[in-house]
Amino acid sequence: MRSAPSTTSPARAAAAPAPRHLAFLLPNLKGRGVQRVVTVLSAALLARGHRVDIVTCEARGELLEAVREGVRIVPLPASSRLAAAAAAFRADPGGFRLLLPFFLGRKLRTSRTAPHLPALAEYLRSERPATLFSADIHQNVEAVLARRLAGVPLRIVLSERNHFSSGKPIKRWRARRLAPAMRRAYLEADAVTAVSAGVADDLAASLDIPRARIRVLHNPTIGPDFAERMAAPVDHPWFLDKPAPLVVGVGHLGYQKDFETLLRAFARARRRRPMRLAIVGGAKKPAPFLELAGRLGVREEVALLGYRANPVAYVARADLFVLSSRYEGFPNVLLEALACGTPVVATDCPHGPREILDGGRYGRLVPVADEERLAEAMLETLDSPPDPAYLRSRAGVFGYDAAIDAYERILLGDPEPE
Repeated sequence: MRSAPSTTSPARAAAAPAPRHLAFLLPNLKGRGVQRVVTVLSAALLARGHRVDIVTCEARGELLEAVREGVRIVPLPASSRLAAAAAAFRADPGGFRLLLPFFLGRKLRTSRTAPHLPALAEYLRSERPATLFSADIHQNVEAVLARRLAGVPLRIVLSERNHFSSGKPIKRWRARRLAPAMRRAYLEADAVTAVSAGVADDLAASLDIPRARIRVLHNPTIGPDFAERMAAPVDHPWFLDKPAPLVVGVGHLGYQKDFETLLRAFARARRRRPMRLAIVGGAKKPAPFLELAGRLGVREEVALLGYRANPVAYVARADLFVLSSRYEGFPNVLLEALACGTPVVATDCPHGPREILDGGRYGRLVPVADEERLAEAMLETLDSPPDPAYLRSRAGVFGYDAAIDAYERILLGDPEPE
C-alpha cells in the first residue's frame, strides 16, 4: 500500500472570520464531482463555525449519507413549469426571451431544476443566508433569478466545473441559446469561479465576459482522511490477487469519460502483454460496453464494478490509472491517483489534465479519442512506472487547507491575503 501525501499548508490567520450562514445549491446528492466537492466544503466550513445548508432539488443520491452531521439538507419542492416561467418573468422581464429555453424549451434541453425556482426564492427570503454558492450551469442562472425574486441582500458565488464550449454533443445549441442567459446571470453575480485556468479562459471567451472577473479555485481534493480512504478495504478479487497488471478507470459510463476509447486501447495493449481493466462508476446501460468488450476479445479481462463510495481505495491498488475523457474541468480522481502514487495516463482534453500533470511531467498526455496513442502510453507507463514519491509530490502542490481557505474567502467576500 502506498503512503498518502502530506496535506499540510500554511497556517490560517490568527483572526478567524466571523461565522456566517452559507448555502450550497445542488440539483441532487448523486455521487458526481460537484456533489462530492460540496460535501467536503460543507463539512470543512461547518468545522470552522459557519452555519451551512445544502439546498437541493432532490434530497437523494449516493452522497446523502456522506453529508456531515450538522449540515442541514433543505429540499426544494417543485412548481409547474408554467408557474416557474412566470416567476422568472417577474424576476427578469427584460431578459425573459433568453430564459425561455430553461423553462419551456425542448424536453431534453430545458432545465430540470427550473421548476424549483419559486421554492428557492422562498428559501432565500425566509432563511436569509449570507451567501449562496451554485455550480450547475442551469442553477447558476436560477440562483440569480431567485435573488431578484426574494428581494433580500445576498452574496451569489457561481462556479464553472467543466469546459463549456465542448461540454456536450449539443454544444452549438448551448452556445446559441444557453450562453446569452448565462452571460446575463454571471455578470450579475458577486463572484465567478472556475476549477482550472483552462475552464476560466474558455468561460470568458464563450460568454464574452472579462477574464479578470473569474477566479480559479482548485478543488479541496486530498483531505485529512486521505490515508484512511486509501487503506479502506475493497470488495473485488482482482485488487487482492493480481497475476497481471491492473488498469483502472473511474467515472460514469457515458459520453464525457469516453470509456469506449479506453476499452479499444486496452484491447490493443493486451495483445502485447497480459493485463486487466476495471472501471469504477455508475452505468445506466452497461450492456453495449460489455458487448464491445466481447467483440474485441477481452470480455473476461474487463470488469464493471459500478458505483463505489470510495473509489480511492481501488485507485490506490491499481498498477495504472487512465483518464480517457473528452472534456473535464478539474478531474479530482486524476489528482487522487497522483496522491496515491499510482502511475497515470490521461487524454490532453480541455481542461484540467495538462494543468494537473504539469504539461506531462507527471503522467503521459495523449490526444482525445486516439486509441492507438493511448494504448502505447499505457504500455510505456506499465513498462517504466514513475517513482510513487515523485507523483505524490505533485499532488502536494494542490493543498487541501489552502483550497478551503480560498473558498471561505470568496464565499465571505474577504480580500485576498497580501
